Amino acid sequence: MIDIKLIRENRDLVKENIKKKFQDEKLPLVDEVYEMDKKVREVQTKADGLKAQKNKMSGEIGKLMKDKKIDEANKIKEEIAKMAQDITSLEEEQEKLTKEIKDRMMVIPNIMDPSVPIGKDDSENVEVQKFGEPFVPSYEIPHHADIIARVNGMDKEAAGRTSGEGFYYLLGDIARLHEAMLACARDFMIDAGFTYAIPPFMIHSDVVTGVMSFPEMEAMMYKIEGEDLYLIGTSEHSMIGKFKDQIIKKESLPINMTSYSPCFRKEGGSHGLEERGLYRVHQFEKQEMIVICEPEDSMEWYEKMWQLTVKLFRNWDIPVRQLECCSGDLADLKVKSCDIEAWSPRQKSYFEVGSCSTLGDAQARRLGIRAKGEKGTYYLHTLNNTVVATPRGLIALIENNYQEDGSIKIPKVLQPYMGGKEKIIPTK
Repeated sequence: MIDIKLIRENRDLVKENIKKKFQDEKLPLVDEVYEMDKKVREVQTKADGLKAQKNKMSGEIGKLMKDKKIDEANKIKEEIAKMAQDITSLEEEQEKLTKEIKDRMMVIPNIMDPSVPIGKDDSENVEVQKFGEPFVPSYEIPHHADIIARVNGMDKEAAGRTSGEGFYYLLGDIARLHEAMLACARDFMIDAGFTYAIPPFMIHSDVVTGVMSFPEMEAMMYKIEGEDLYLIGTSEHSMIGKFKDQIIKKESLPINMTSYSPCFRKEGGSHGLEERGLYRVHQFEKQEMIVICEPEDSMEWYEKMWQLTVKLFRNWDIPVRQLECCSGDLADLKVKSCDIEAWSPRQKSYFEVGSCSTLGDAQARRLGIRAKGEKGTYYLHTLNNTVVATPRGLIALIENNYQEDGSIKIPKVLQPYMGGKEKIIPTK
């Protein structure tokens, strides 16, 4: 949610930002908010004037009663009662207008950073740089589901019986490798100076709408029937929500935390070959990072955060690239975002394994996350970034470490988490 001062002072900027995101249907909202806000302030001024007049007249009643001017006093009492009714009506009008303004402000997209490339959708995202040399071996790399099957590492058929489409059992060394990646990512982030956390896996609706747009919520979130609770789709939601309605001491900034959680999303199903196996599932696990910082520090943190993900994947011998999200692919609350994509030697292309975003003060405004400084109270900036999300990270690791004999080489940094094991040997 943007600062309403922007609409008061620079509607053209807000409208231009909407146009760059190819959301012209939202343009009328800007003028609607402008007029409603003007009306709110007019109503406020009128109500304040009536209150001042009411208070003045109330002070006169005692004097009149003392002078035994009962009729005059009663007349003023009647006028005050009428004023009280008018004030109540004005306050009700103000409340209604304020709600309508908020409903519209929640839909108006955040102001993008000037560096964001202009494009209609993710097909126009821009490759910034590569890390590690993409490599295609001379031998064929099977689909990850087939590789895992050869080491008896997954049972989707049984998961279909217990839970339906989009779920899975991980077994044996693959399950262990999955956990090794998460444990390694956890320790990597702790060593980078982030505080480790395990957050709640369910959050209230006001936290959900505080961290994401309503269309995103409807597309992603599972609601608990009969409860004001949603299963988290990613742990940054509950991690940012941790600071809801808090005034954070300046000396505590920046807050940088890394969190583990399962994640639950509505996506899933079969949409072609790449939907086989573990690409699109309803449940996965993730190591996340969040930062809450001073506004002037957010872009510096943004650069630091995505680079940490790159470093982790390179430690696992996985080539990656940074892909800048264009304006049309940028979620409404985001100021700037990039995807980290891992190389798939089987597909001979990259696929997304994580995303890093700075949201400016949009989430902080919605959730009331503030600090107090010399110039008073102000909103902080929030950022989030995927450290590693399984099973996508697991797919990337398996493909890039698949050997000609069907084994999976375990990167050195992961071997201590696998009991010293250097490779996973096929059983079929």
